[in-house]
Amino acid sequence: MSLTRILENLKALVACDTQNPPRLIDGDSAIFQLCEDLVGSGFQIRMWDHGEGHVSWYAVRGNPRILFNVHLDTVPDGEGWSHNPLELVVKDGRAYGRGSCDIKGAAAVLLNLAEQGAQDLALLFTTDEEGAGGCCVENFIAAGEAERYQQLIVAEPTSCQAVLGHRGFLSVKTRFHGIPGHSSEARALRENANHQLARWASRALQLAEHKKRSGDDPGTCINIGIVDGGTKSNVIAGSAFVHWSARLRPGESNEEFLREIQSCDLAGSSTDWEVPFSGDPLPASGRSDDMAREFCSQNGFYPGDPVNFWTEAALFSQAGLPAIVLGPGHISQAHVTDEWVELEQLSIANELYSKAVKHNG
Repeated sequence: MSLTRILENLKALVACDTQNPPRLIDGDSAIFQLCEDLVGSGFQIRMWDHGEGHVSWYAVRGNPRILFNVHLDTVPDGEGWSHNPLELVVKDGRAYGRGSCDIKGAAAVLLNLAEQGAQDLALLFTTDEEGAGGCCVENFIAAGEAERYQQLIVAEPTSCQAVLGHRGFLSVKTRFHGIPGHSSEARALRENANHQLARWASRALQLAEHKKRSGDDPGTCINIGIVDGGTKSNVIAGSAFVHWSARLRPGESNEEFLREIQSCDLAGSSTDWEVPFSGDPLPASGRSDDMAREFCSQNGFYPGDPVNFWTEAALFSQAGLPAIVLGPGHISQAHVTDEWVELEQLSIANELYSKAVKHNG
């Protein structure tokens, strides 16, 4: 019976267009009224609309010690779907639809628990996890709202295993400034912005390579994604641009790594560094997973291996709050055409979340 109701909830959630971008969401969006109707009576509900699609919906009943965090926004639908991505299709043991795995499936499970009368339950649903510029979780933490909780569960897809560690994510835009001129001038070797970028990139990649602890250790994952510079082959490039990213191990510091990377620019050139996003690993630098591990032991959760994708659990960890990542589905099913989640995963998540709520931490 629970699975039937979970799928009904998921169908309603998937039908709500919450693509990010364009993130055309505000406090009056239908999905929030839907959530309020589904949780039923007894909940204290608050909402913060931070503008430009950044909305937090917060529902609390009883005296919960666990906070469940879910983002309701999805990546854009994209092309190539075999059906309407905003229409849930259930077949062959799977539920298909945009957001079914990442992570409206988890939201549907939690809303079912609320409907079933869970007495101590706290839900934080946000709308700005996908894409850049998220602020909902940060503002929630800054306002002190998370301090009452002993454990955070961020419901990203982990195949229903409790993940206590994941890589951080650092996104940086770097601009090198040279002195334009004719390419016949010898000064091009040192004053060409493209040359400065190339020398920096070589050193940066070597730095990442040297952080490997063994031959099969991926070390610090760094990726040079976008490169642009210069105007013609016979003109000394006056500017060069690179947008790169890095994913650090649990416990490592984005700030320290950025300083190391900046030191690879040895020419002393006029270089600008812009950081559109910096998310610490889980646990955050200087934090321990001891309390989260004890929580898993008390609730019979199976700890899985660390994952490579970033989640907002790191934001709670950075604030000193124990956090784990646990949700239905696998990350390989997220963001894809014909996104799906296994029905069995939804049932398992329902059992695990029910157990945690019953024990109340």
